[in-house]
Amino acid sequence: MESIRLRALLLTAVAPAAWGTTYVVTDRLLPPDRPLFAATVRALPVGLVLLALLRRRPHGQWWWRAAVLGACNIGLFFPLVFVAAYQLPGGLASTVQAASPLAVMAMALPALGERPGAVRVGAALVGLAGVALLVLRSPGEVSTLGVAAALGSVLVSAFGFVLIKRWPAPVDMLTLVSWQLVAGGLLLLPVALLLEGAPPPVDAPAAAGFLWLAVVGTGLAYYCWFRGLRTMPAGAVSLVGLLNPVVGTALGVVVAGELFGWPQALGMVLVLGGVVAGQPAAAAAIRARLPRRRALADRACLPDPA
Repeated sequence: MESIRLRALLLTAVAPAAWGTTYVVTDRLLPPDRPLFAATVRALPVGLVLLALLRRRPHGQWWWRAAVLGACNIGLFFPLVFVAAYQLPGGLASTVQAASPLAVMAMALPALGERPGAVRVGAALVGLAGVALLVLRSPGEVSTLGVAAALGSVLVSAFGFVLIKRWPAPVDMLTLVSWQLVAGGLLLLPVALLLEGAPPPVDAPAAAGFLWLAVVGTGLAYYCWFRGLRTMPAGAVSLVGLLNPVVGTALGVVVAGELFGWPQALGMVLVLGGVVAGQPAAAAAIRARLPRRRALADRACLPDPA
């Protein structure tokens, strides 16, 4: 059983590891100031390829459910993430999005009946503090649009993740991913053409960046993430997402030569500790030890009978 849980955790962790590359790829490879175009190219082509290969379309109520999931997880989430990436320093955007576990837990309580418990909420707060130490720098002048986009991405993705658990799909996970990518991409396409006009020129580095984000950062990542949501509590999965800024920081050090000191090292420890503490087995062990510690403390306060 423990090996199954560990495999599920490691598979889920592939998603935030891939997402952690989004900021450096966007900053260094993609055409500037085209968030809607970038979001559309990231979602629609890989979704259409998967749909053509799998040859399974929605049926019945899954037509509108796939549209809702595609809108939350792709059609709204992607452009908000790209707007945040273009408008904010990567550290500030990552810190805002690190509030996602708390948003998921808050929505999972009424929608799924999942009670996060004090340990998991505490783990989310520790992880959030770790992300702040890890990536937050003095942002200078902060874009209101960027902050709004980052907060919006947190809310729509949390809602979409909760719906994935509330609506068990009658198909395999890769098929469900393809439905969402196509639905979200079709939602994005006309908006991108209307607001940003014709597609910009795409050189070889930009093509490589789009290919990476589409195949690894989207297709593979969402498959792993939604598999985790099927097998693990929503709050526990959302905490795994805090690995995103850990990867982003590591890439910043390696690729961009960013400084790495004791605040970043402490931040990594806090993030990893929060992720581990929020998993079901670790949370249960922590809860089991708390009453024992209270009992020992109460006994220590009793007067000596001698």
